Amino acid sequence: MNDAPALELRQATKKYAGVPAIEGVDFVLKRGEIHSIVGENGAGKSTLTKVMAGVVQLSSGQMLIDGVAVNPQTPNEAMKLGVAMVFQETSLVPTMTVAQNLFLGQEKFFNRLRGIYIAAQQFLQSLQFDVDPTAQVSLLGAAKKQMVEIARAVLHDAKVIIFDEPTASLTPEEKKYFFDLVFKLKQRGVSVIFISHALEEALLVSDRITILRDGKHVVTDDKVNFDRSRIVQAMVGRDLSQTLYGQKKTTVRAQGKRVLSVQNLRMAAMVKNNSLSVFAGQVTGVFGLVGSGRTETFKVVAGVIKRDFMHGGEVLLHGRPVRYYVPASAVRDGIAYVTEDRKIEGFFETKSIADNIYLGLLAKSKGKSLVSRSEAAEVGEHWIKQLKVRAISKDVKAIELSGGNQQKVVIAKSLVQNPDLIIFDEPTRGVDVGAITEIHELINRLADEGKAVVVISSYLPEVMALSDRILVQRMGKVVEEYSALEANEEKIMYAAIH
Repeated sequence: MNDAPALELRQATKKYAGVPAIEGVDFVLKRGEIHSIVGENGAGKSTLTKVMAGVVQLSSGQMLIDGVAVNPQTPNEAMKLGVAMVFQETSLVPTMTVAQNLFLGQEKFFNRLRGIYIAAQQFLQSLQFDVDPTAQVSLLGAAKKQMVEIARAVLHDAKVIIFDEPTASLTPEEKKYFFDLVFKLKQRGVSVIFISHALEEALLVSDRITILRDGKHVVTDDKVNFDRSRIVQAMVGRDLSQTLYGQKKTTVRAQGKRVLSVQNLRMAAMVKNNSLSVFAGQVTGVFGLVGSGRTETFKVVAGVIKRDFMHGGEVLLHGRPVRYYVPASAVRDGIAYVTEDRKIEGFFETKSIADNIYLGLLAKSKGKSLVSRSEAAEVGEHWIKQLKVRAISKDVKAIELSGGNQQKVVIAKSLVQNPDLIIFDEPTRGVDVGAITEIHELINRLADEGKAVVVISSYLPEVMALSDRILVQRMGKVVEEYSALEANEEKIMYAAIH
């Protein structure tokens, strides 16, 4: 029996244009262990794992598998060495079916689709994944795509599987299936690397945890020796446990004038007779479980989707009835919607930071279509400073940024429009603790400046830390309203479920 680690990195360094993304990192993955890698955005987690998966190559240092030095040049080479990576952005072929994606690269010369579909169906059922093998991937939601990615890695019989933010788009039930699968992989002797911004998940599933900061290794230790505050302190070099979700609120902001009133809103099966109000100078938190219609309600308000034509209810902005058919009309009336899905709906990934922010400004300016390079540069520079977007320059493409910095660009693209009503949908999903603090400070500052702010979040501590008043949605409508002073987690969750 080979006693060498399943995978090892020694003094791993990767430089881009002379700037190290990771520097002198030592990392050991034992056989059959679940090992979490955590760190702020830009700490080097993705670079480290992309080296293991053959996506990028080391500038210096060494990688070993089963004690043998290797240097995979492509993901395919890494796969042959037994290392598979499930990426945060799925790498599936959208025009192919689920089954075809699963068996891509493993096809026999004579390939019968029926046989592939039957094999895929049996395999997906064995993982308890409810995915139709005949469905075209482009028609699947984010969670189902993630399941197909996971299934593909398992199917290739990898000895090491790297999961990059695998739970970001999964429902609580789907997360449970995923964690059960990870434990099953461990029982089979597979070594798992788990990257997650959800520290509770890292503490739940890991045997050991490694923390990176600024591209360097900080600490590796057994899970039992960590708690949330120790992880946060190691990640950011300071104690954020008090500032991240704070203590229970002792004061709330006074209600300003009513900015938004929604009355008996209906949208297909998702929103049913929903009524609510949002006031200036306050943060209104909206909590509800998956399928409660939270996002759909505010997408109607922002003109992203349409309410029912007949008996669809009423939306009043500053007391005036409005009905938007496209988001541009809502933007011009002072409504900004910061989407929960930044990758698909939030930014143009091949455009620069400055161009993305400037496009937000153009969306507000009716009739202005000429792009001024100097104005774009100036606007970009201003908002990069305002929101502390960490990038080499304003000309870096949005896709090259870490998740937290991408989120800041999406927020800047909305704030440049100087809206009266800002709707944040899951503002800190897939964002590290340092950026969470900065985004929370920004949300509070906007409310202090007199803006009407809505925060939709499925994370209760976030709702309670930010909100002055909390609306709880269930089955398509608001069923309960609390002041932050009287709310507690038990009350809110009881209202959301019963």
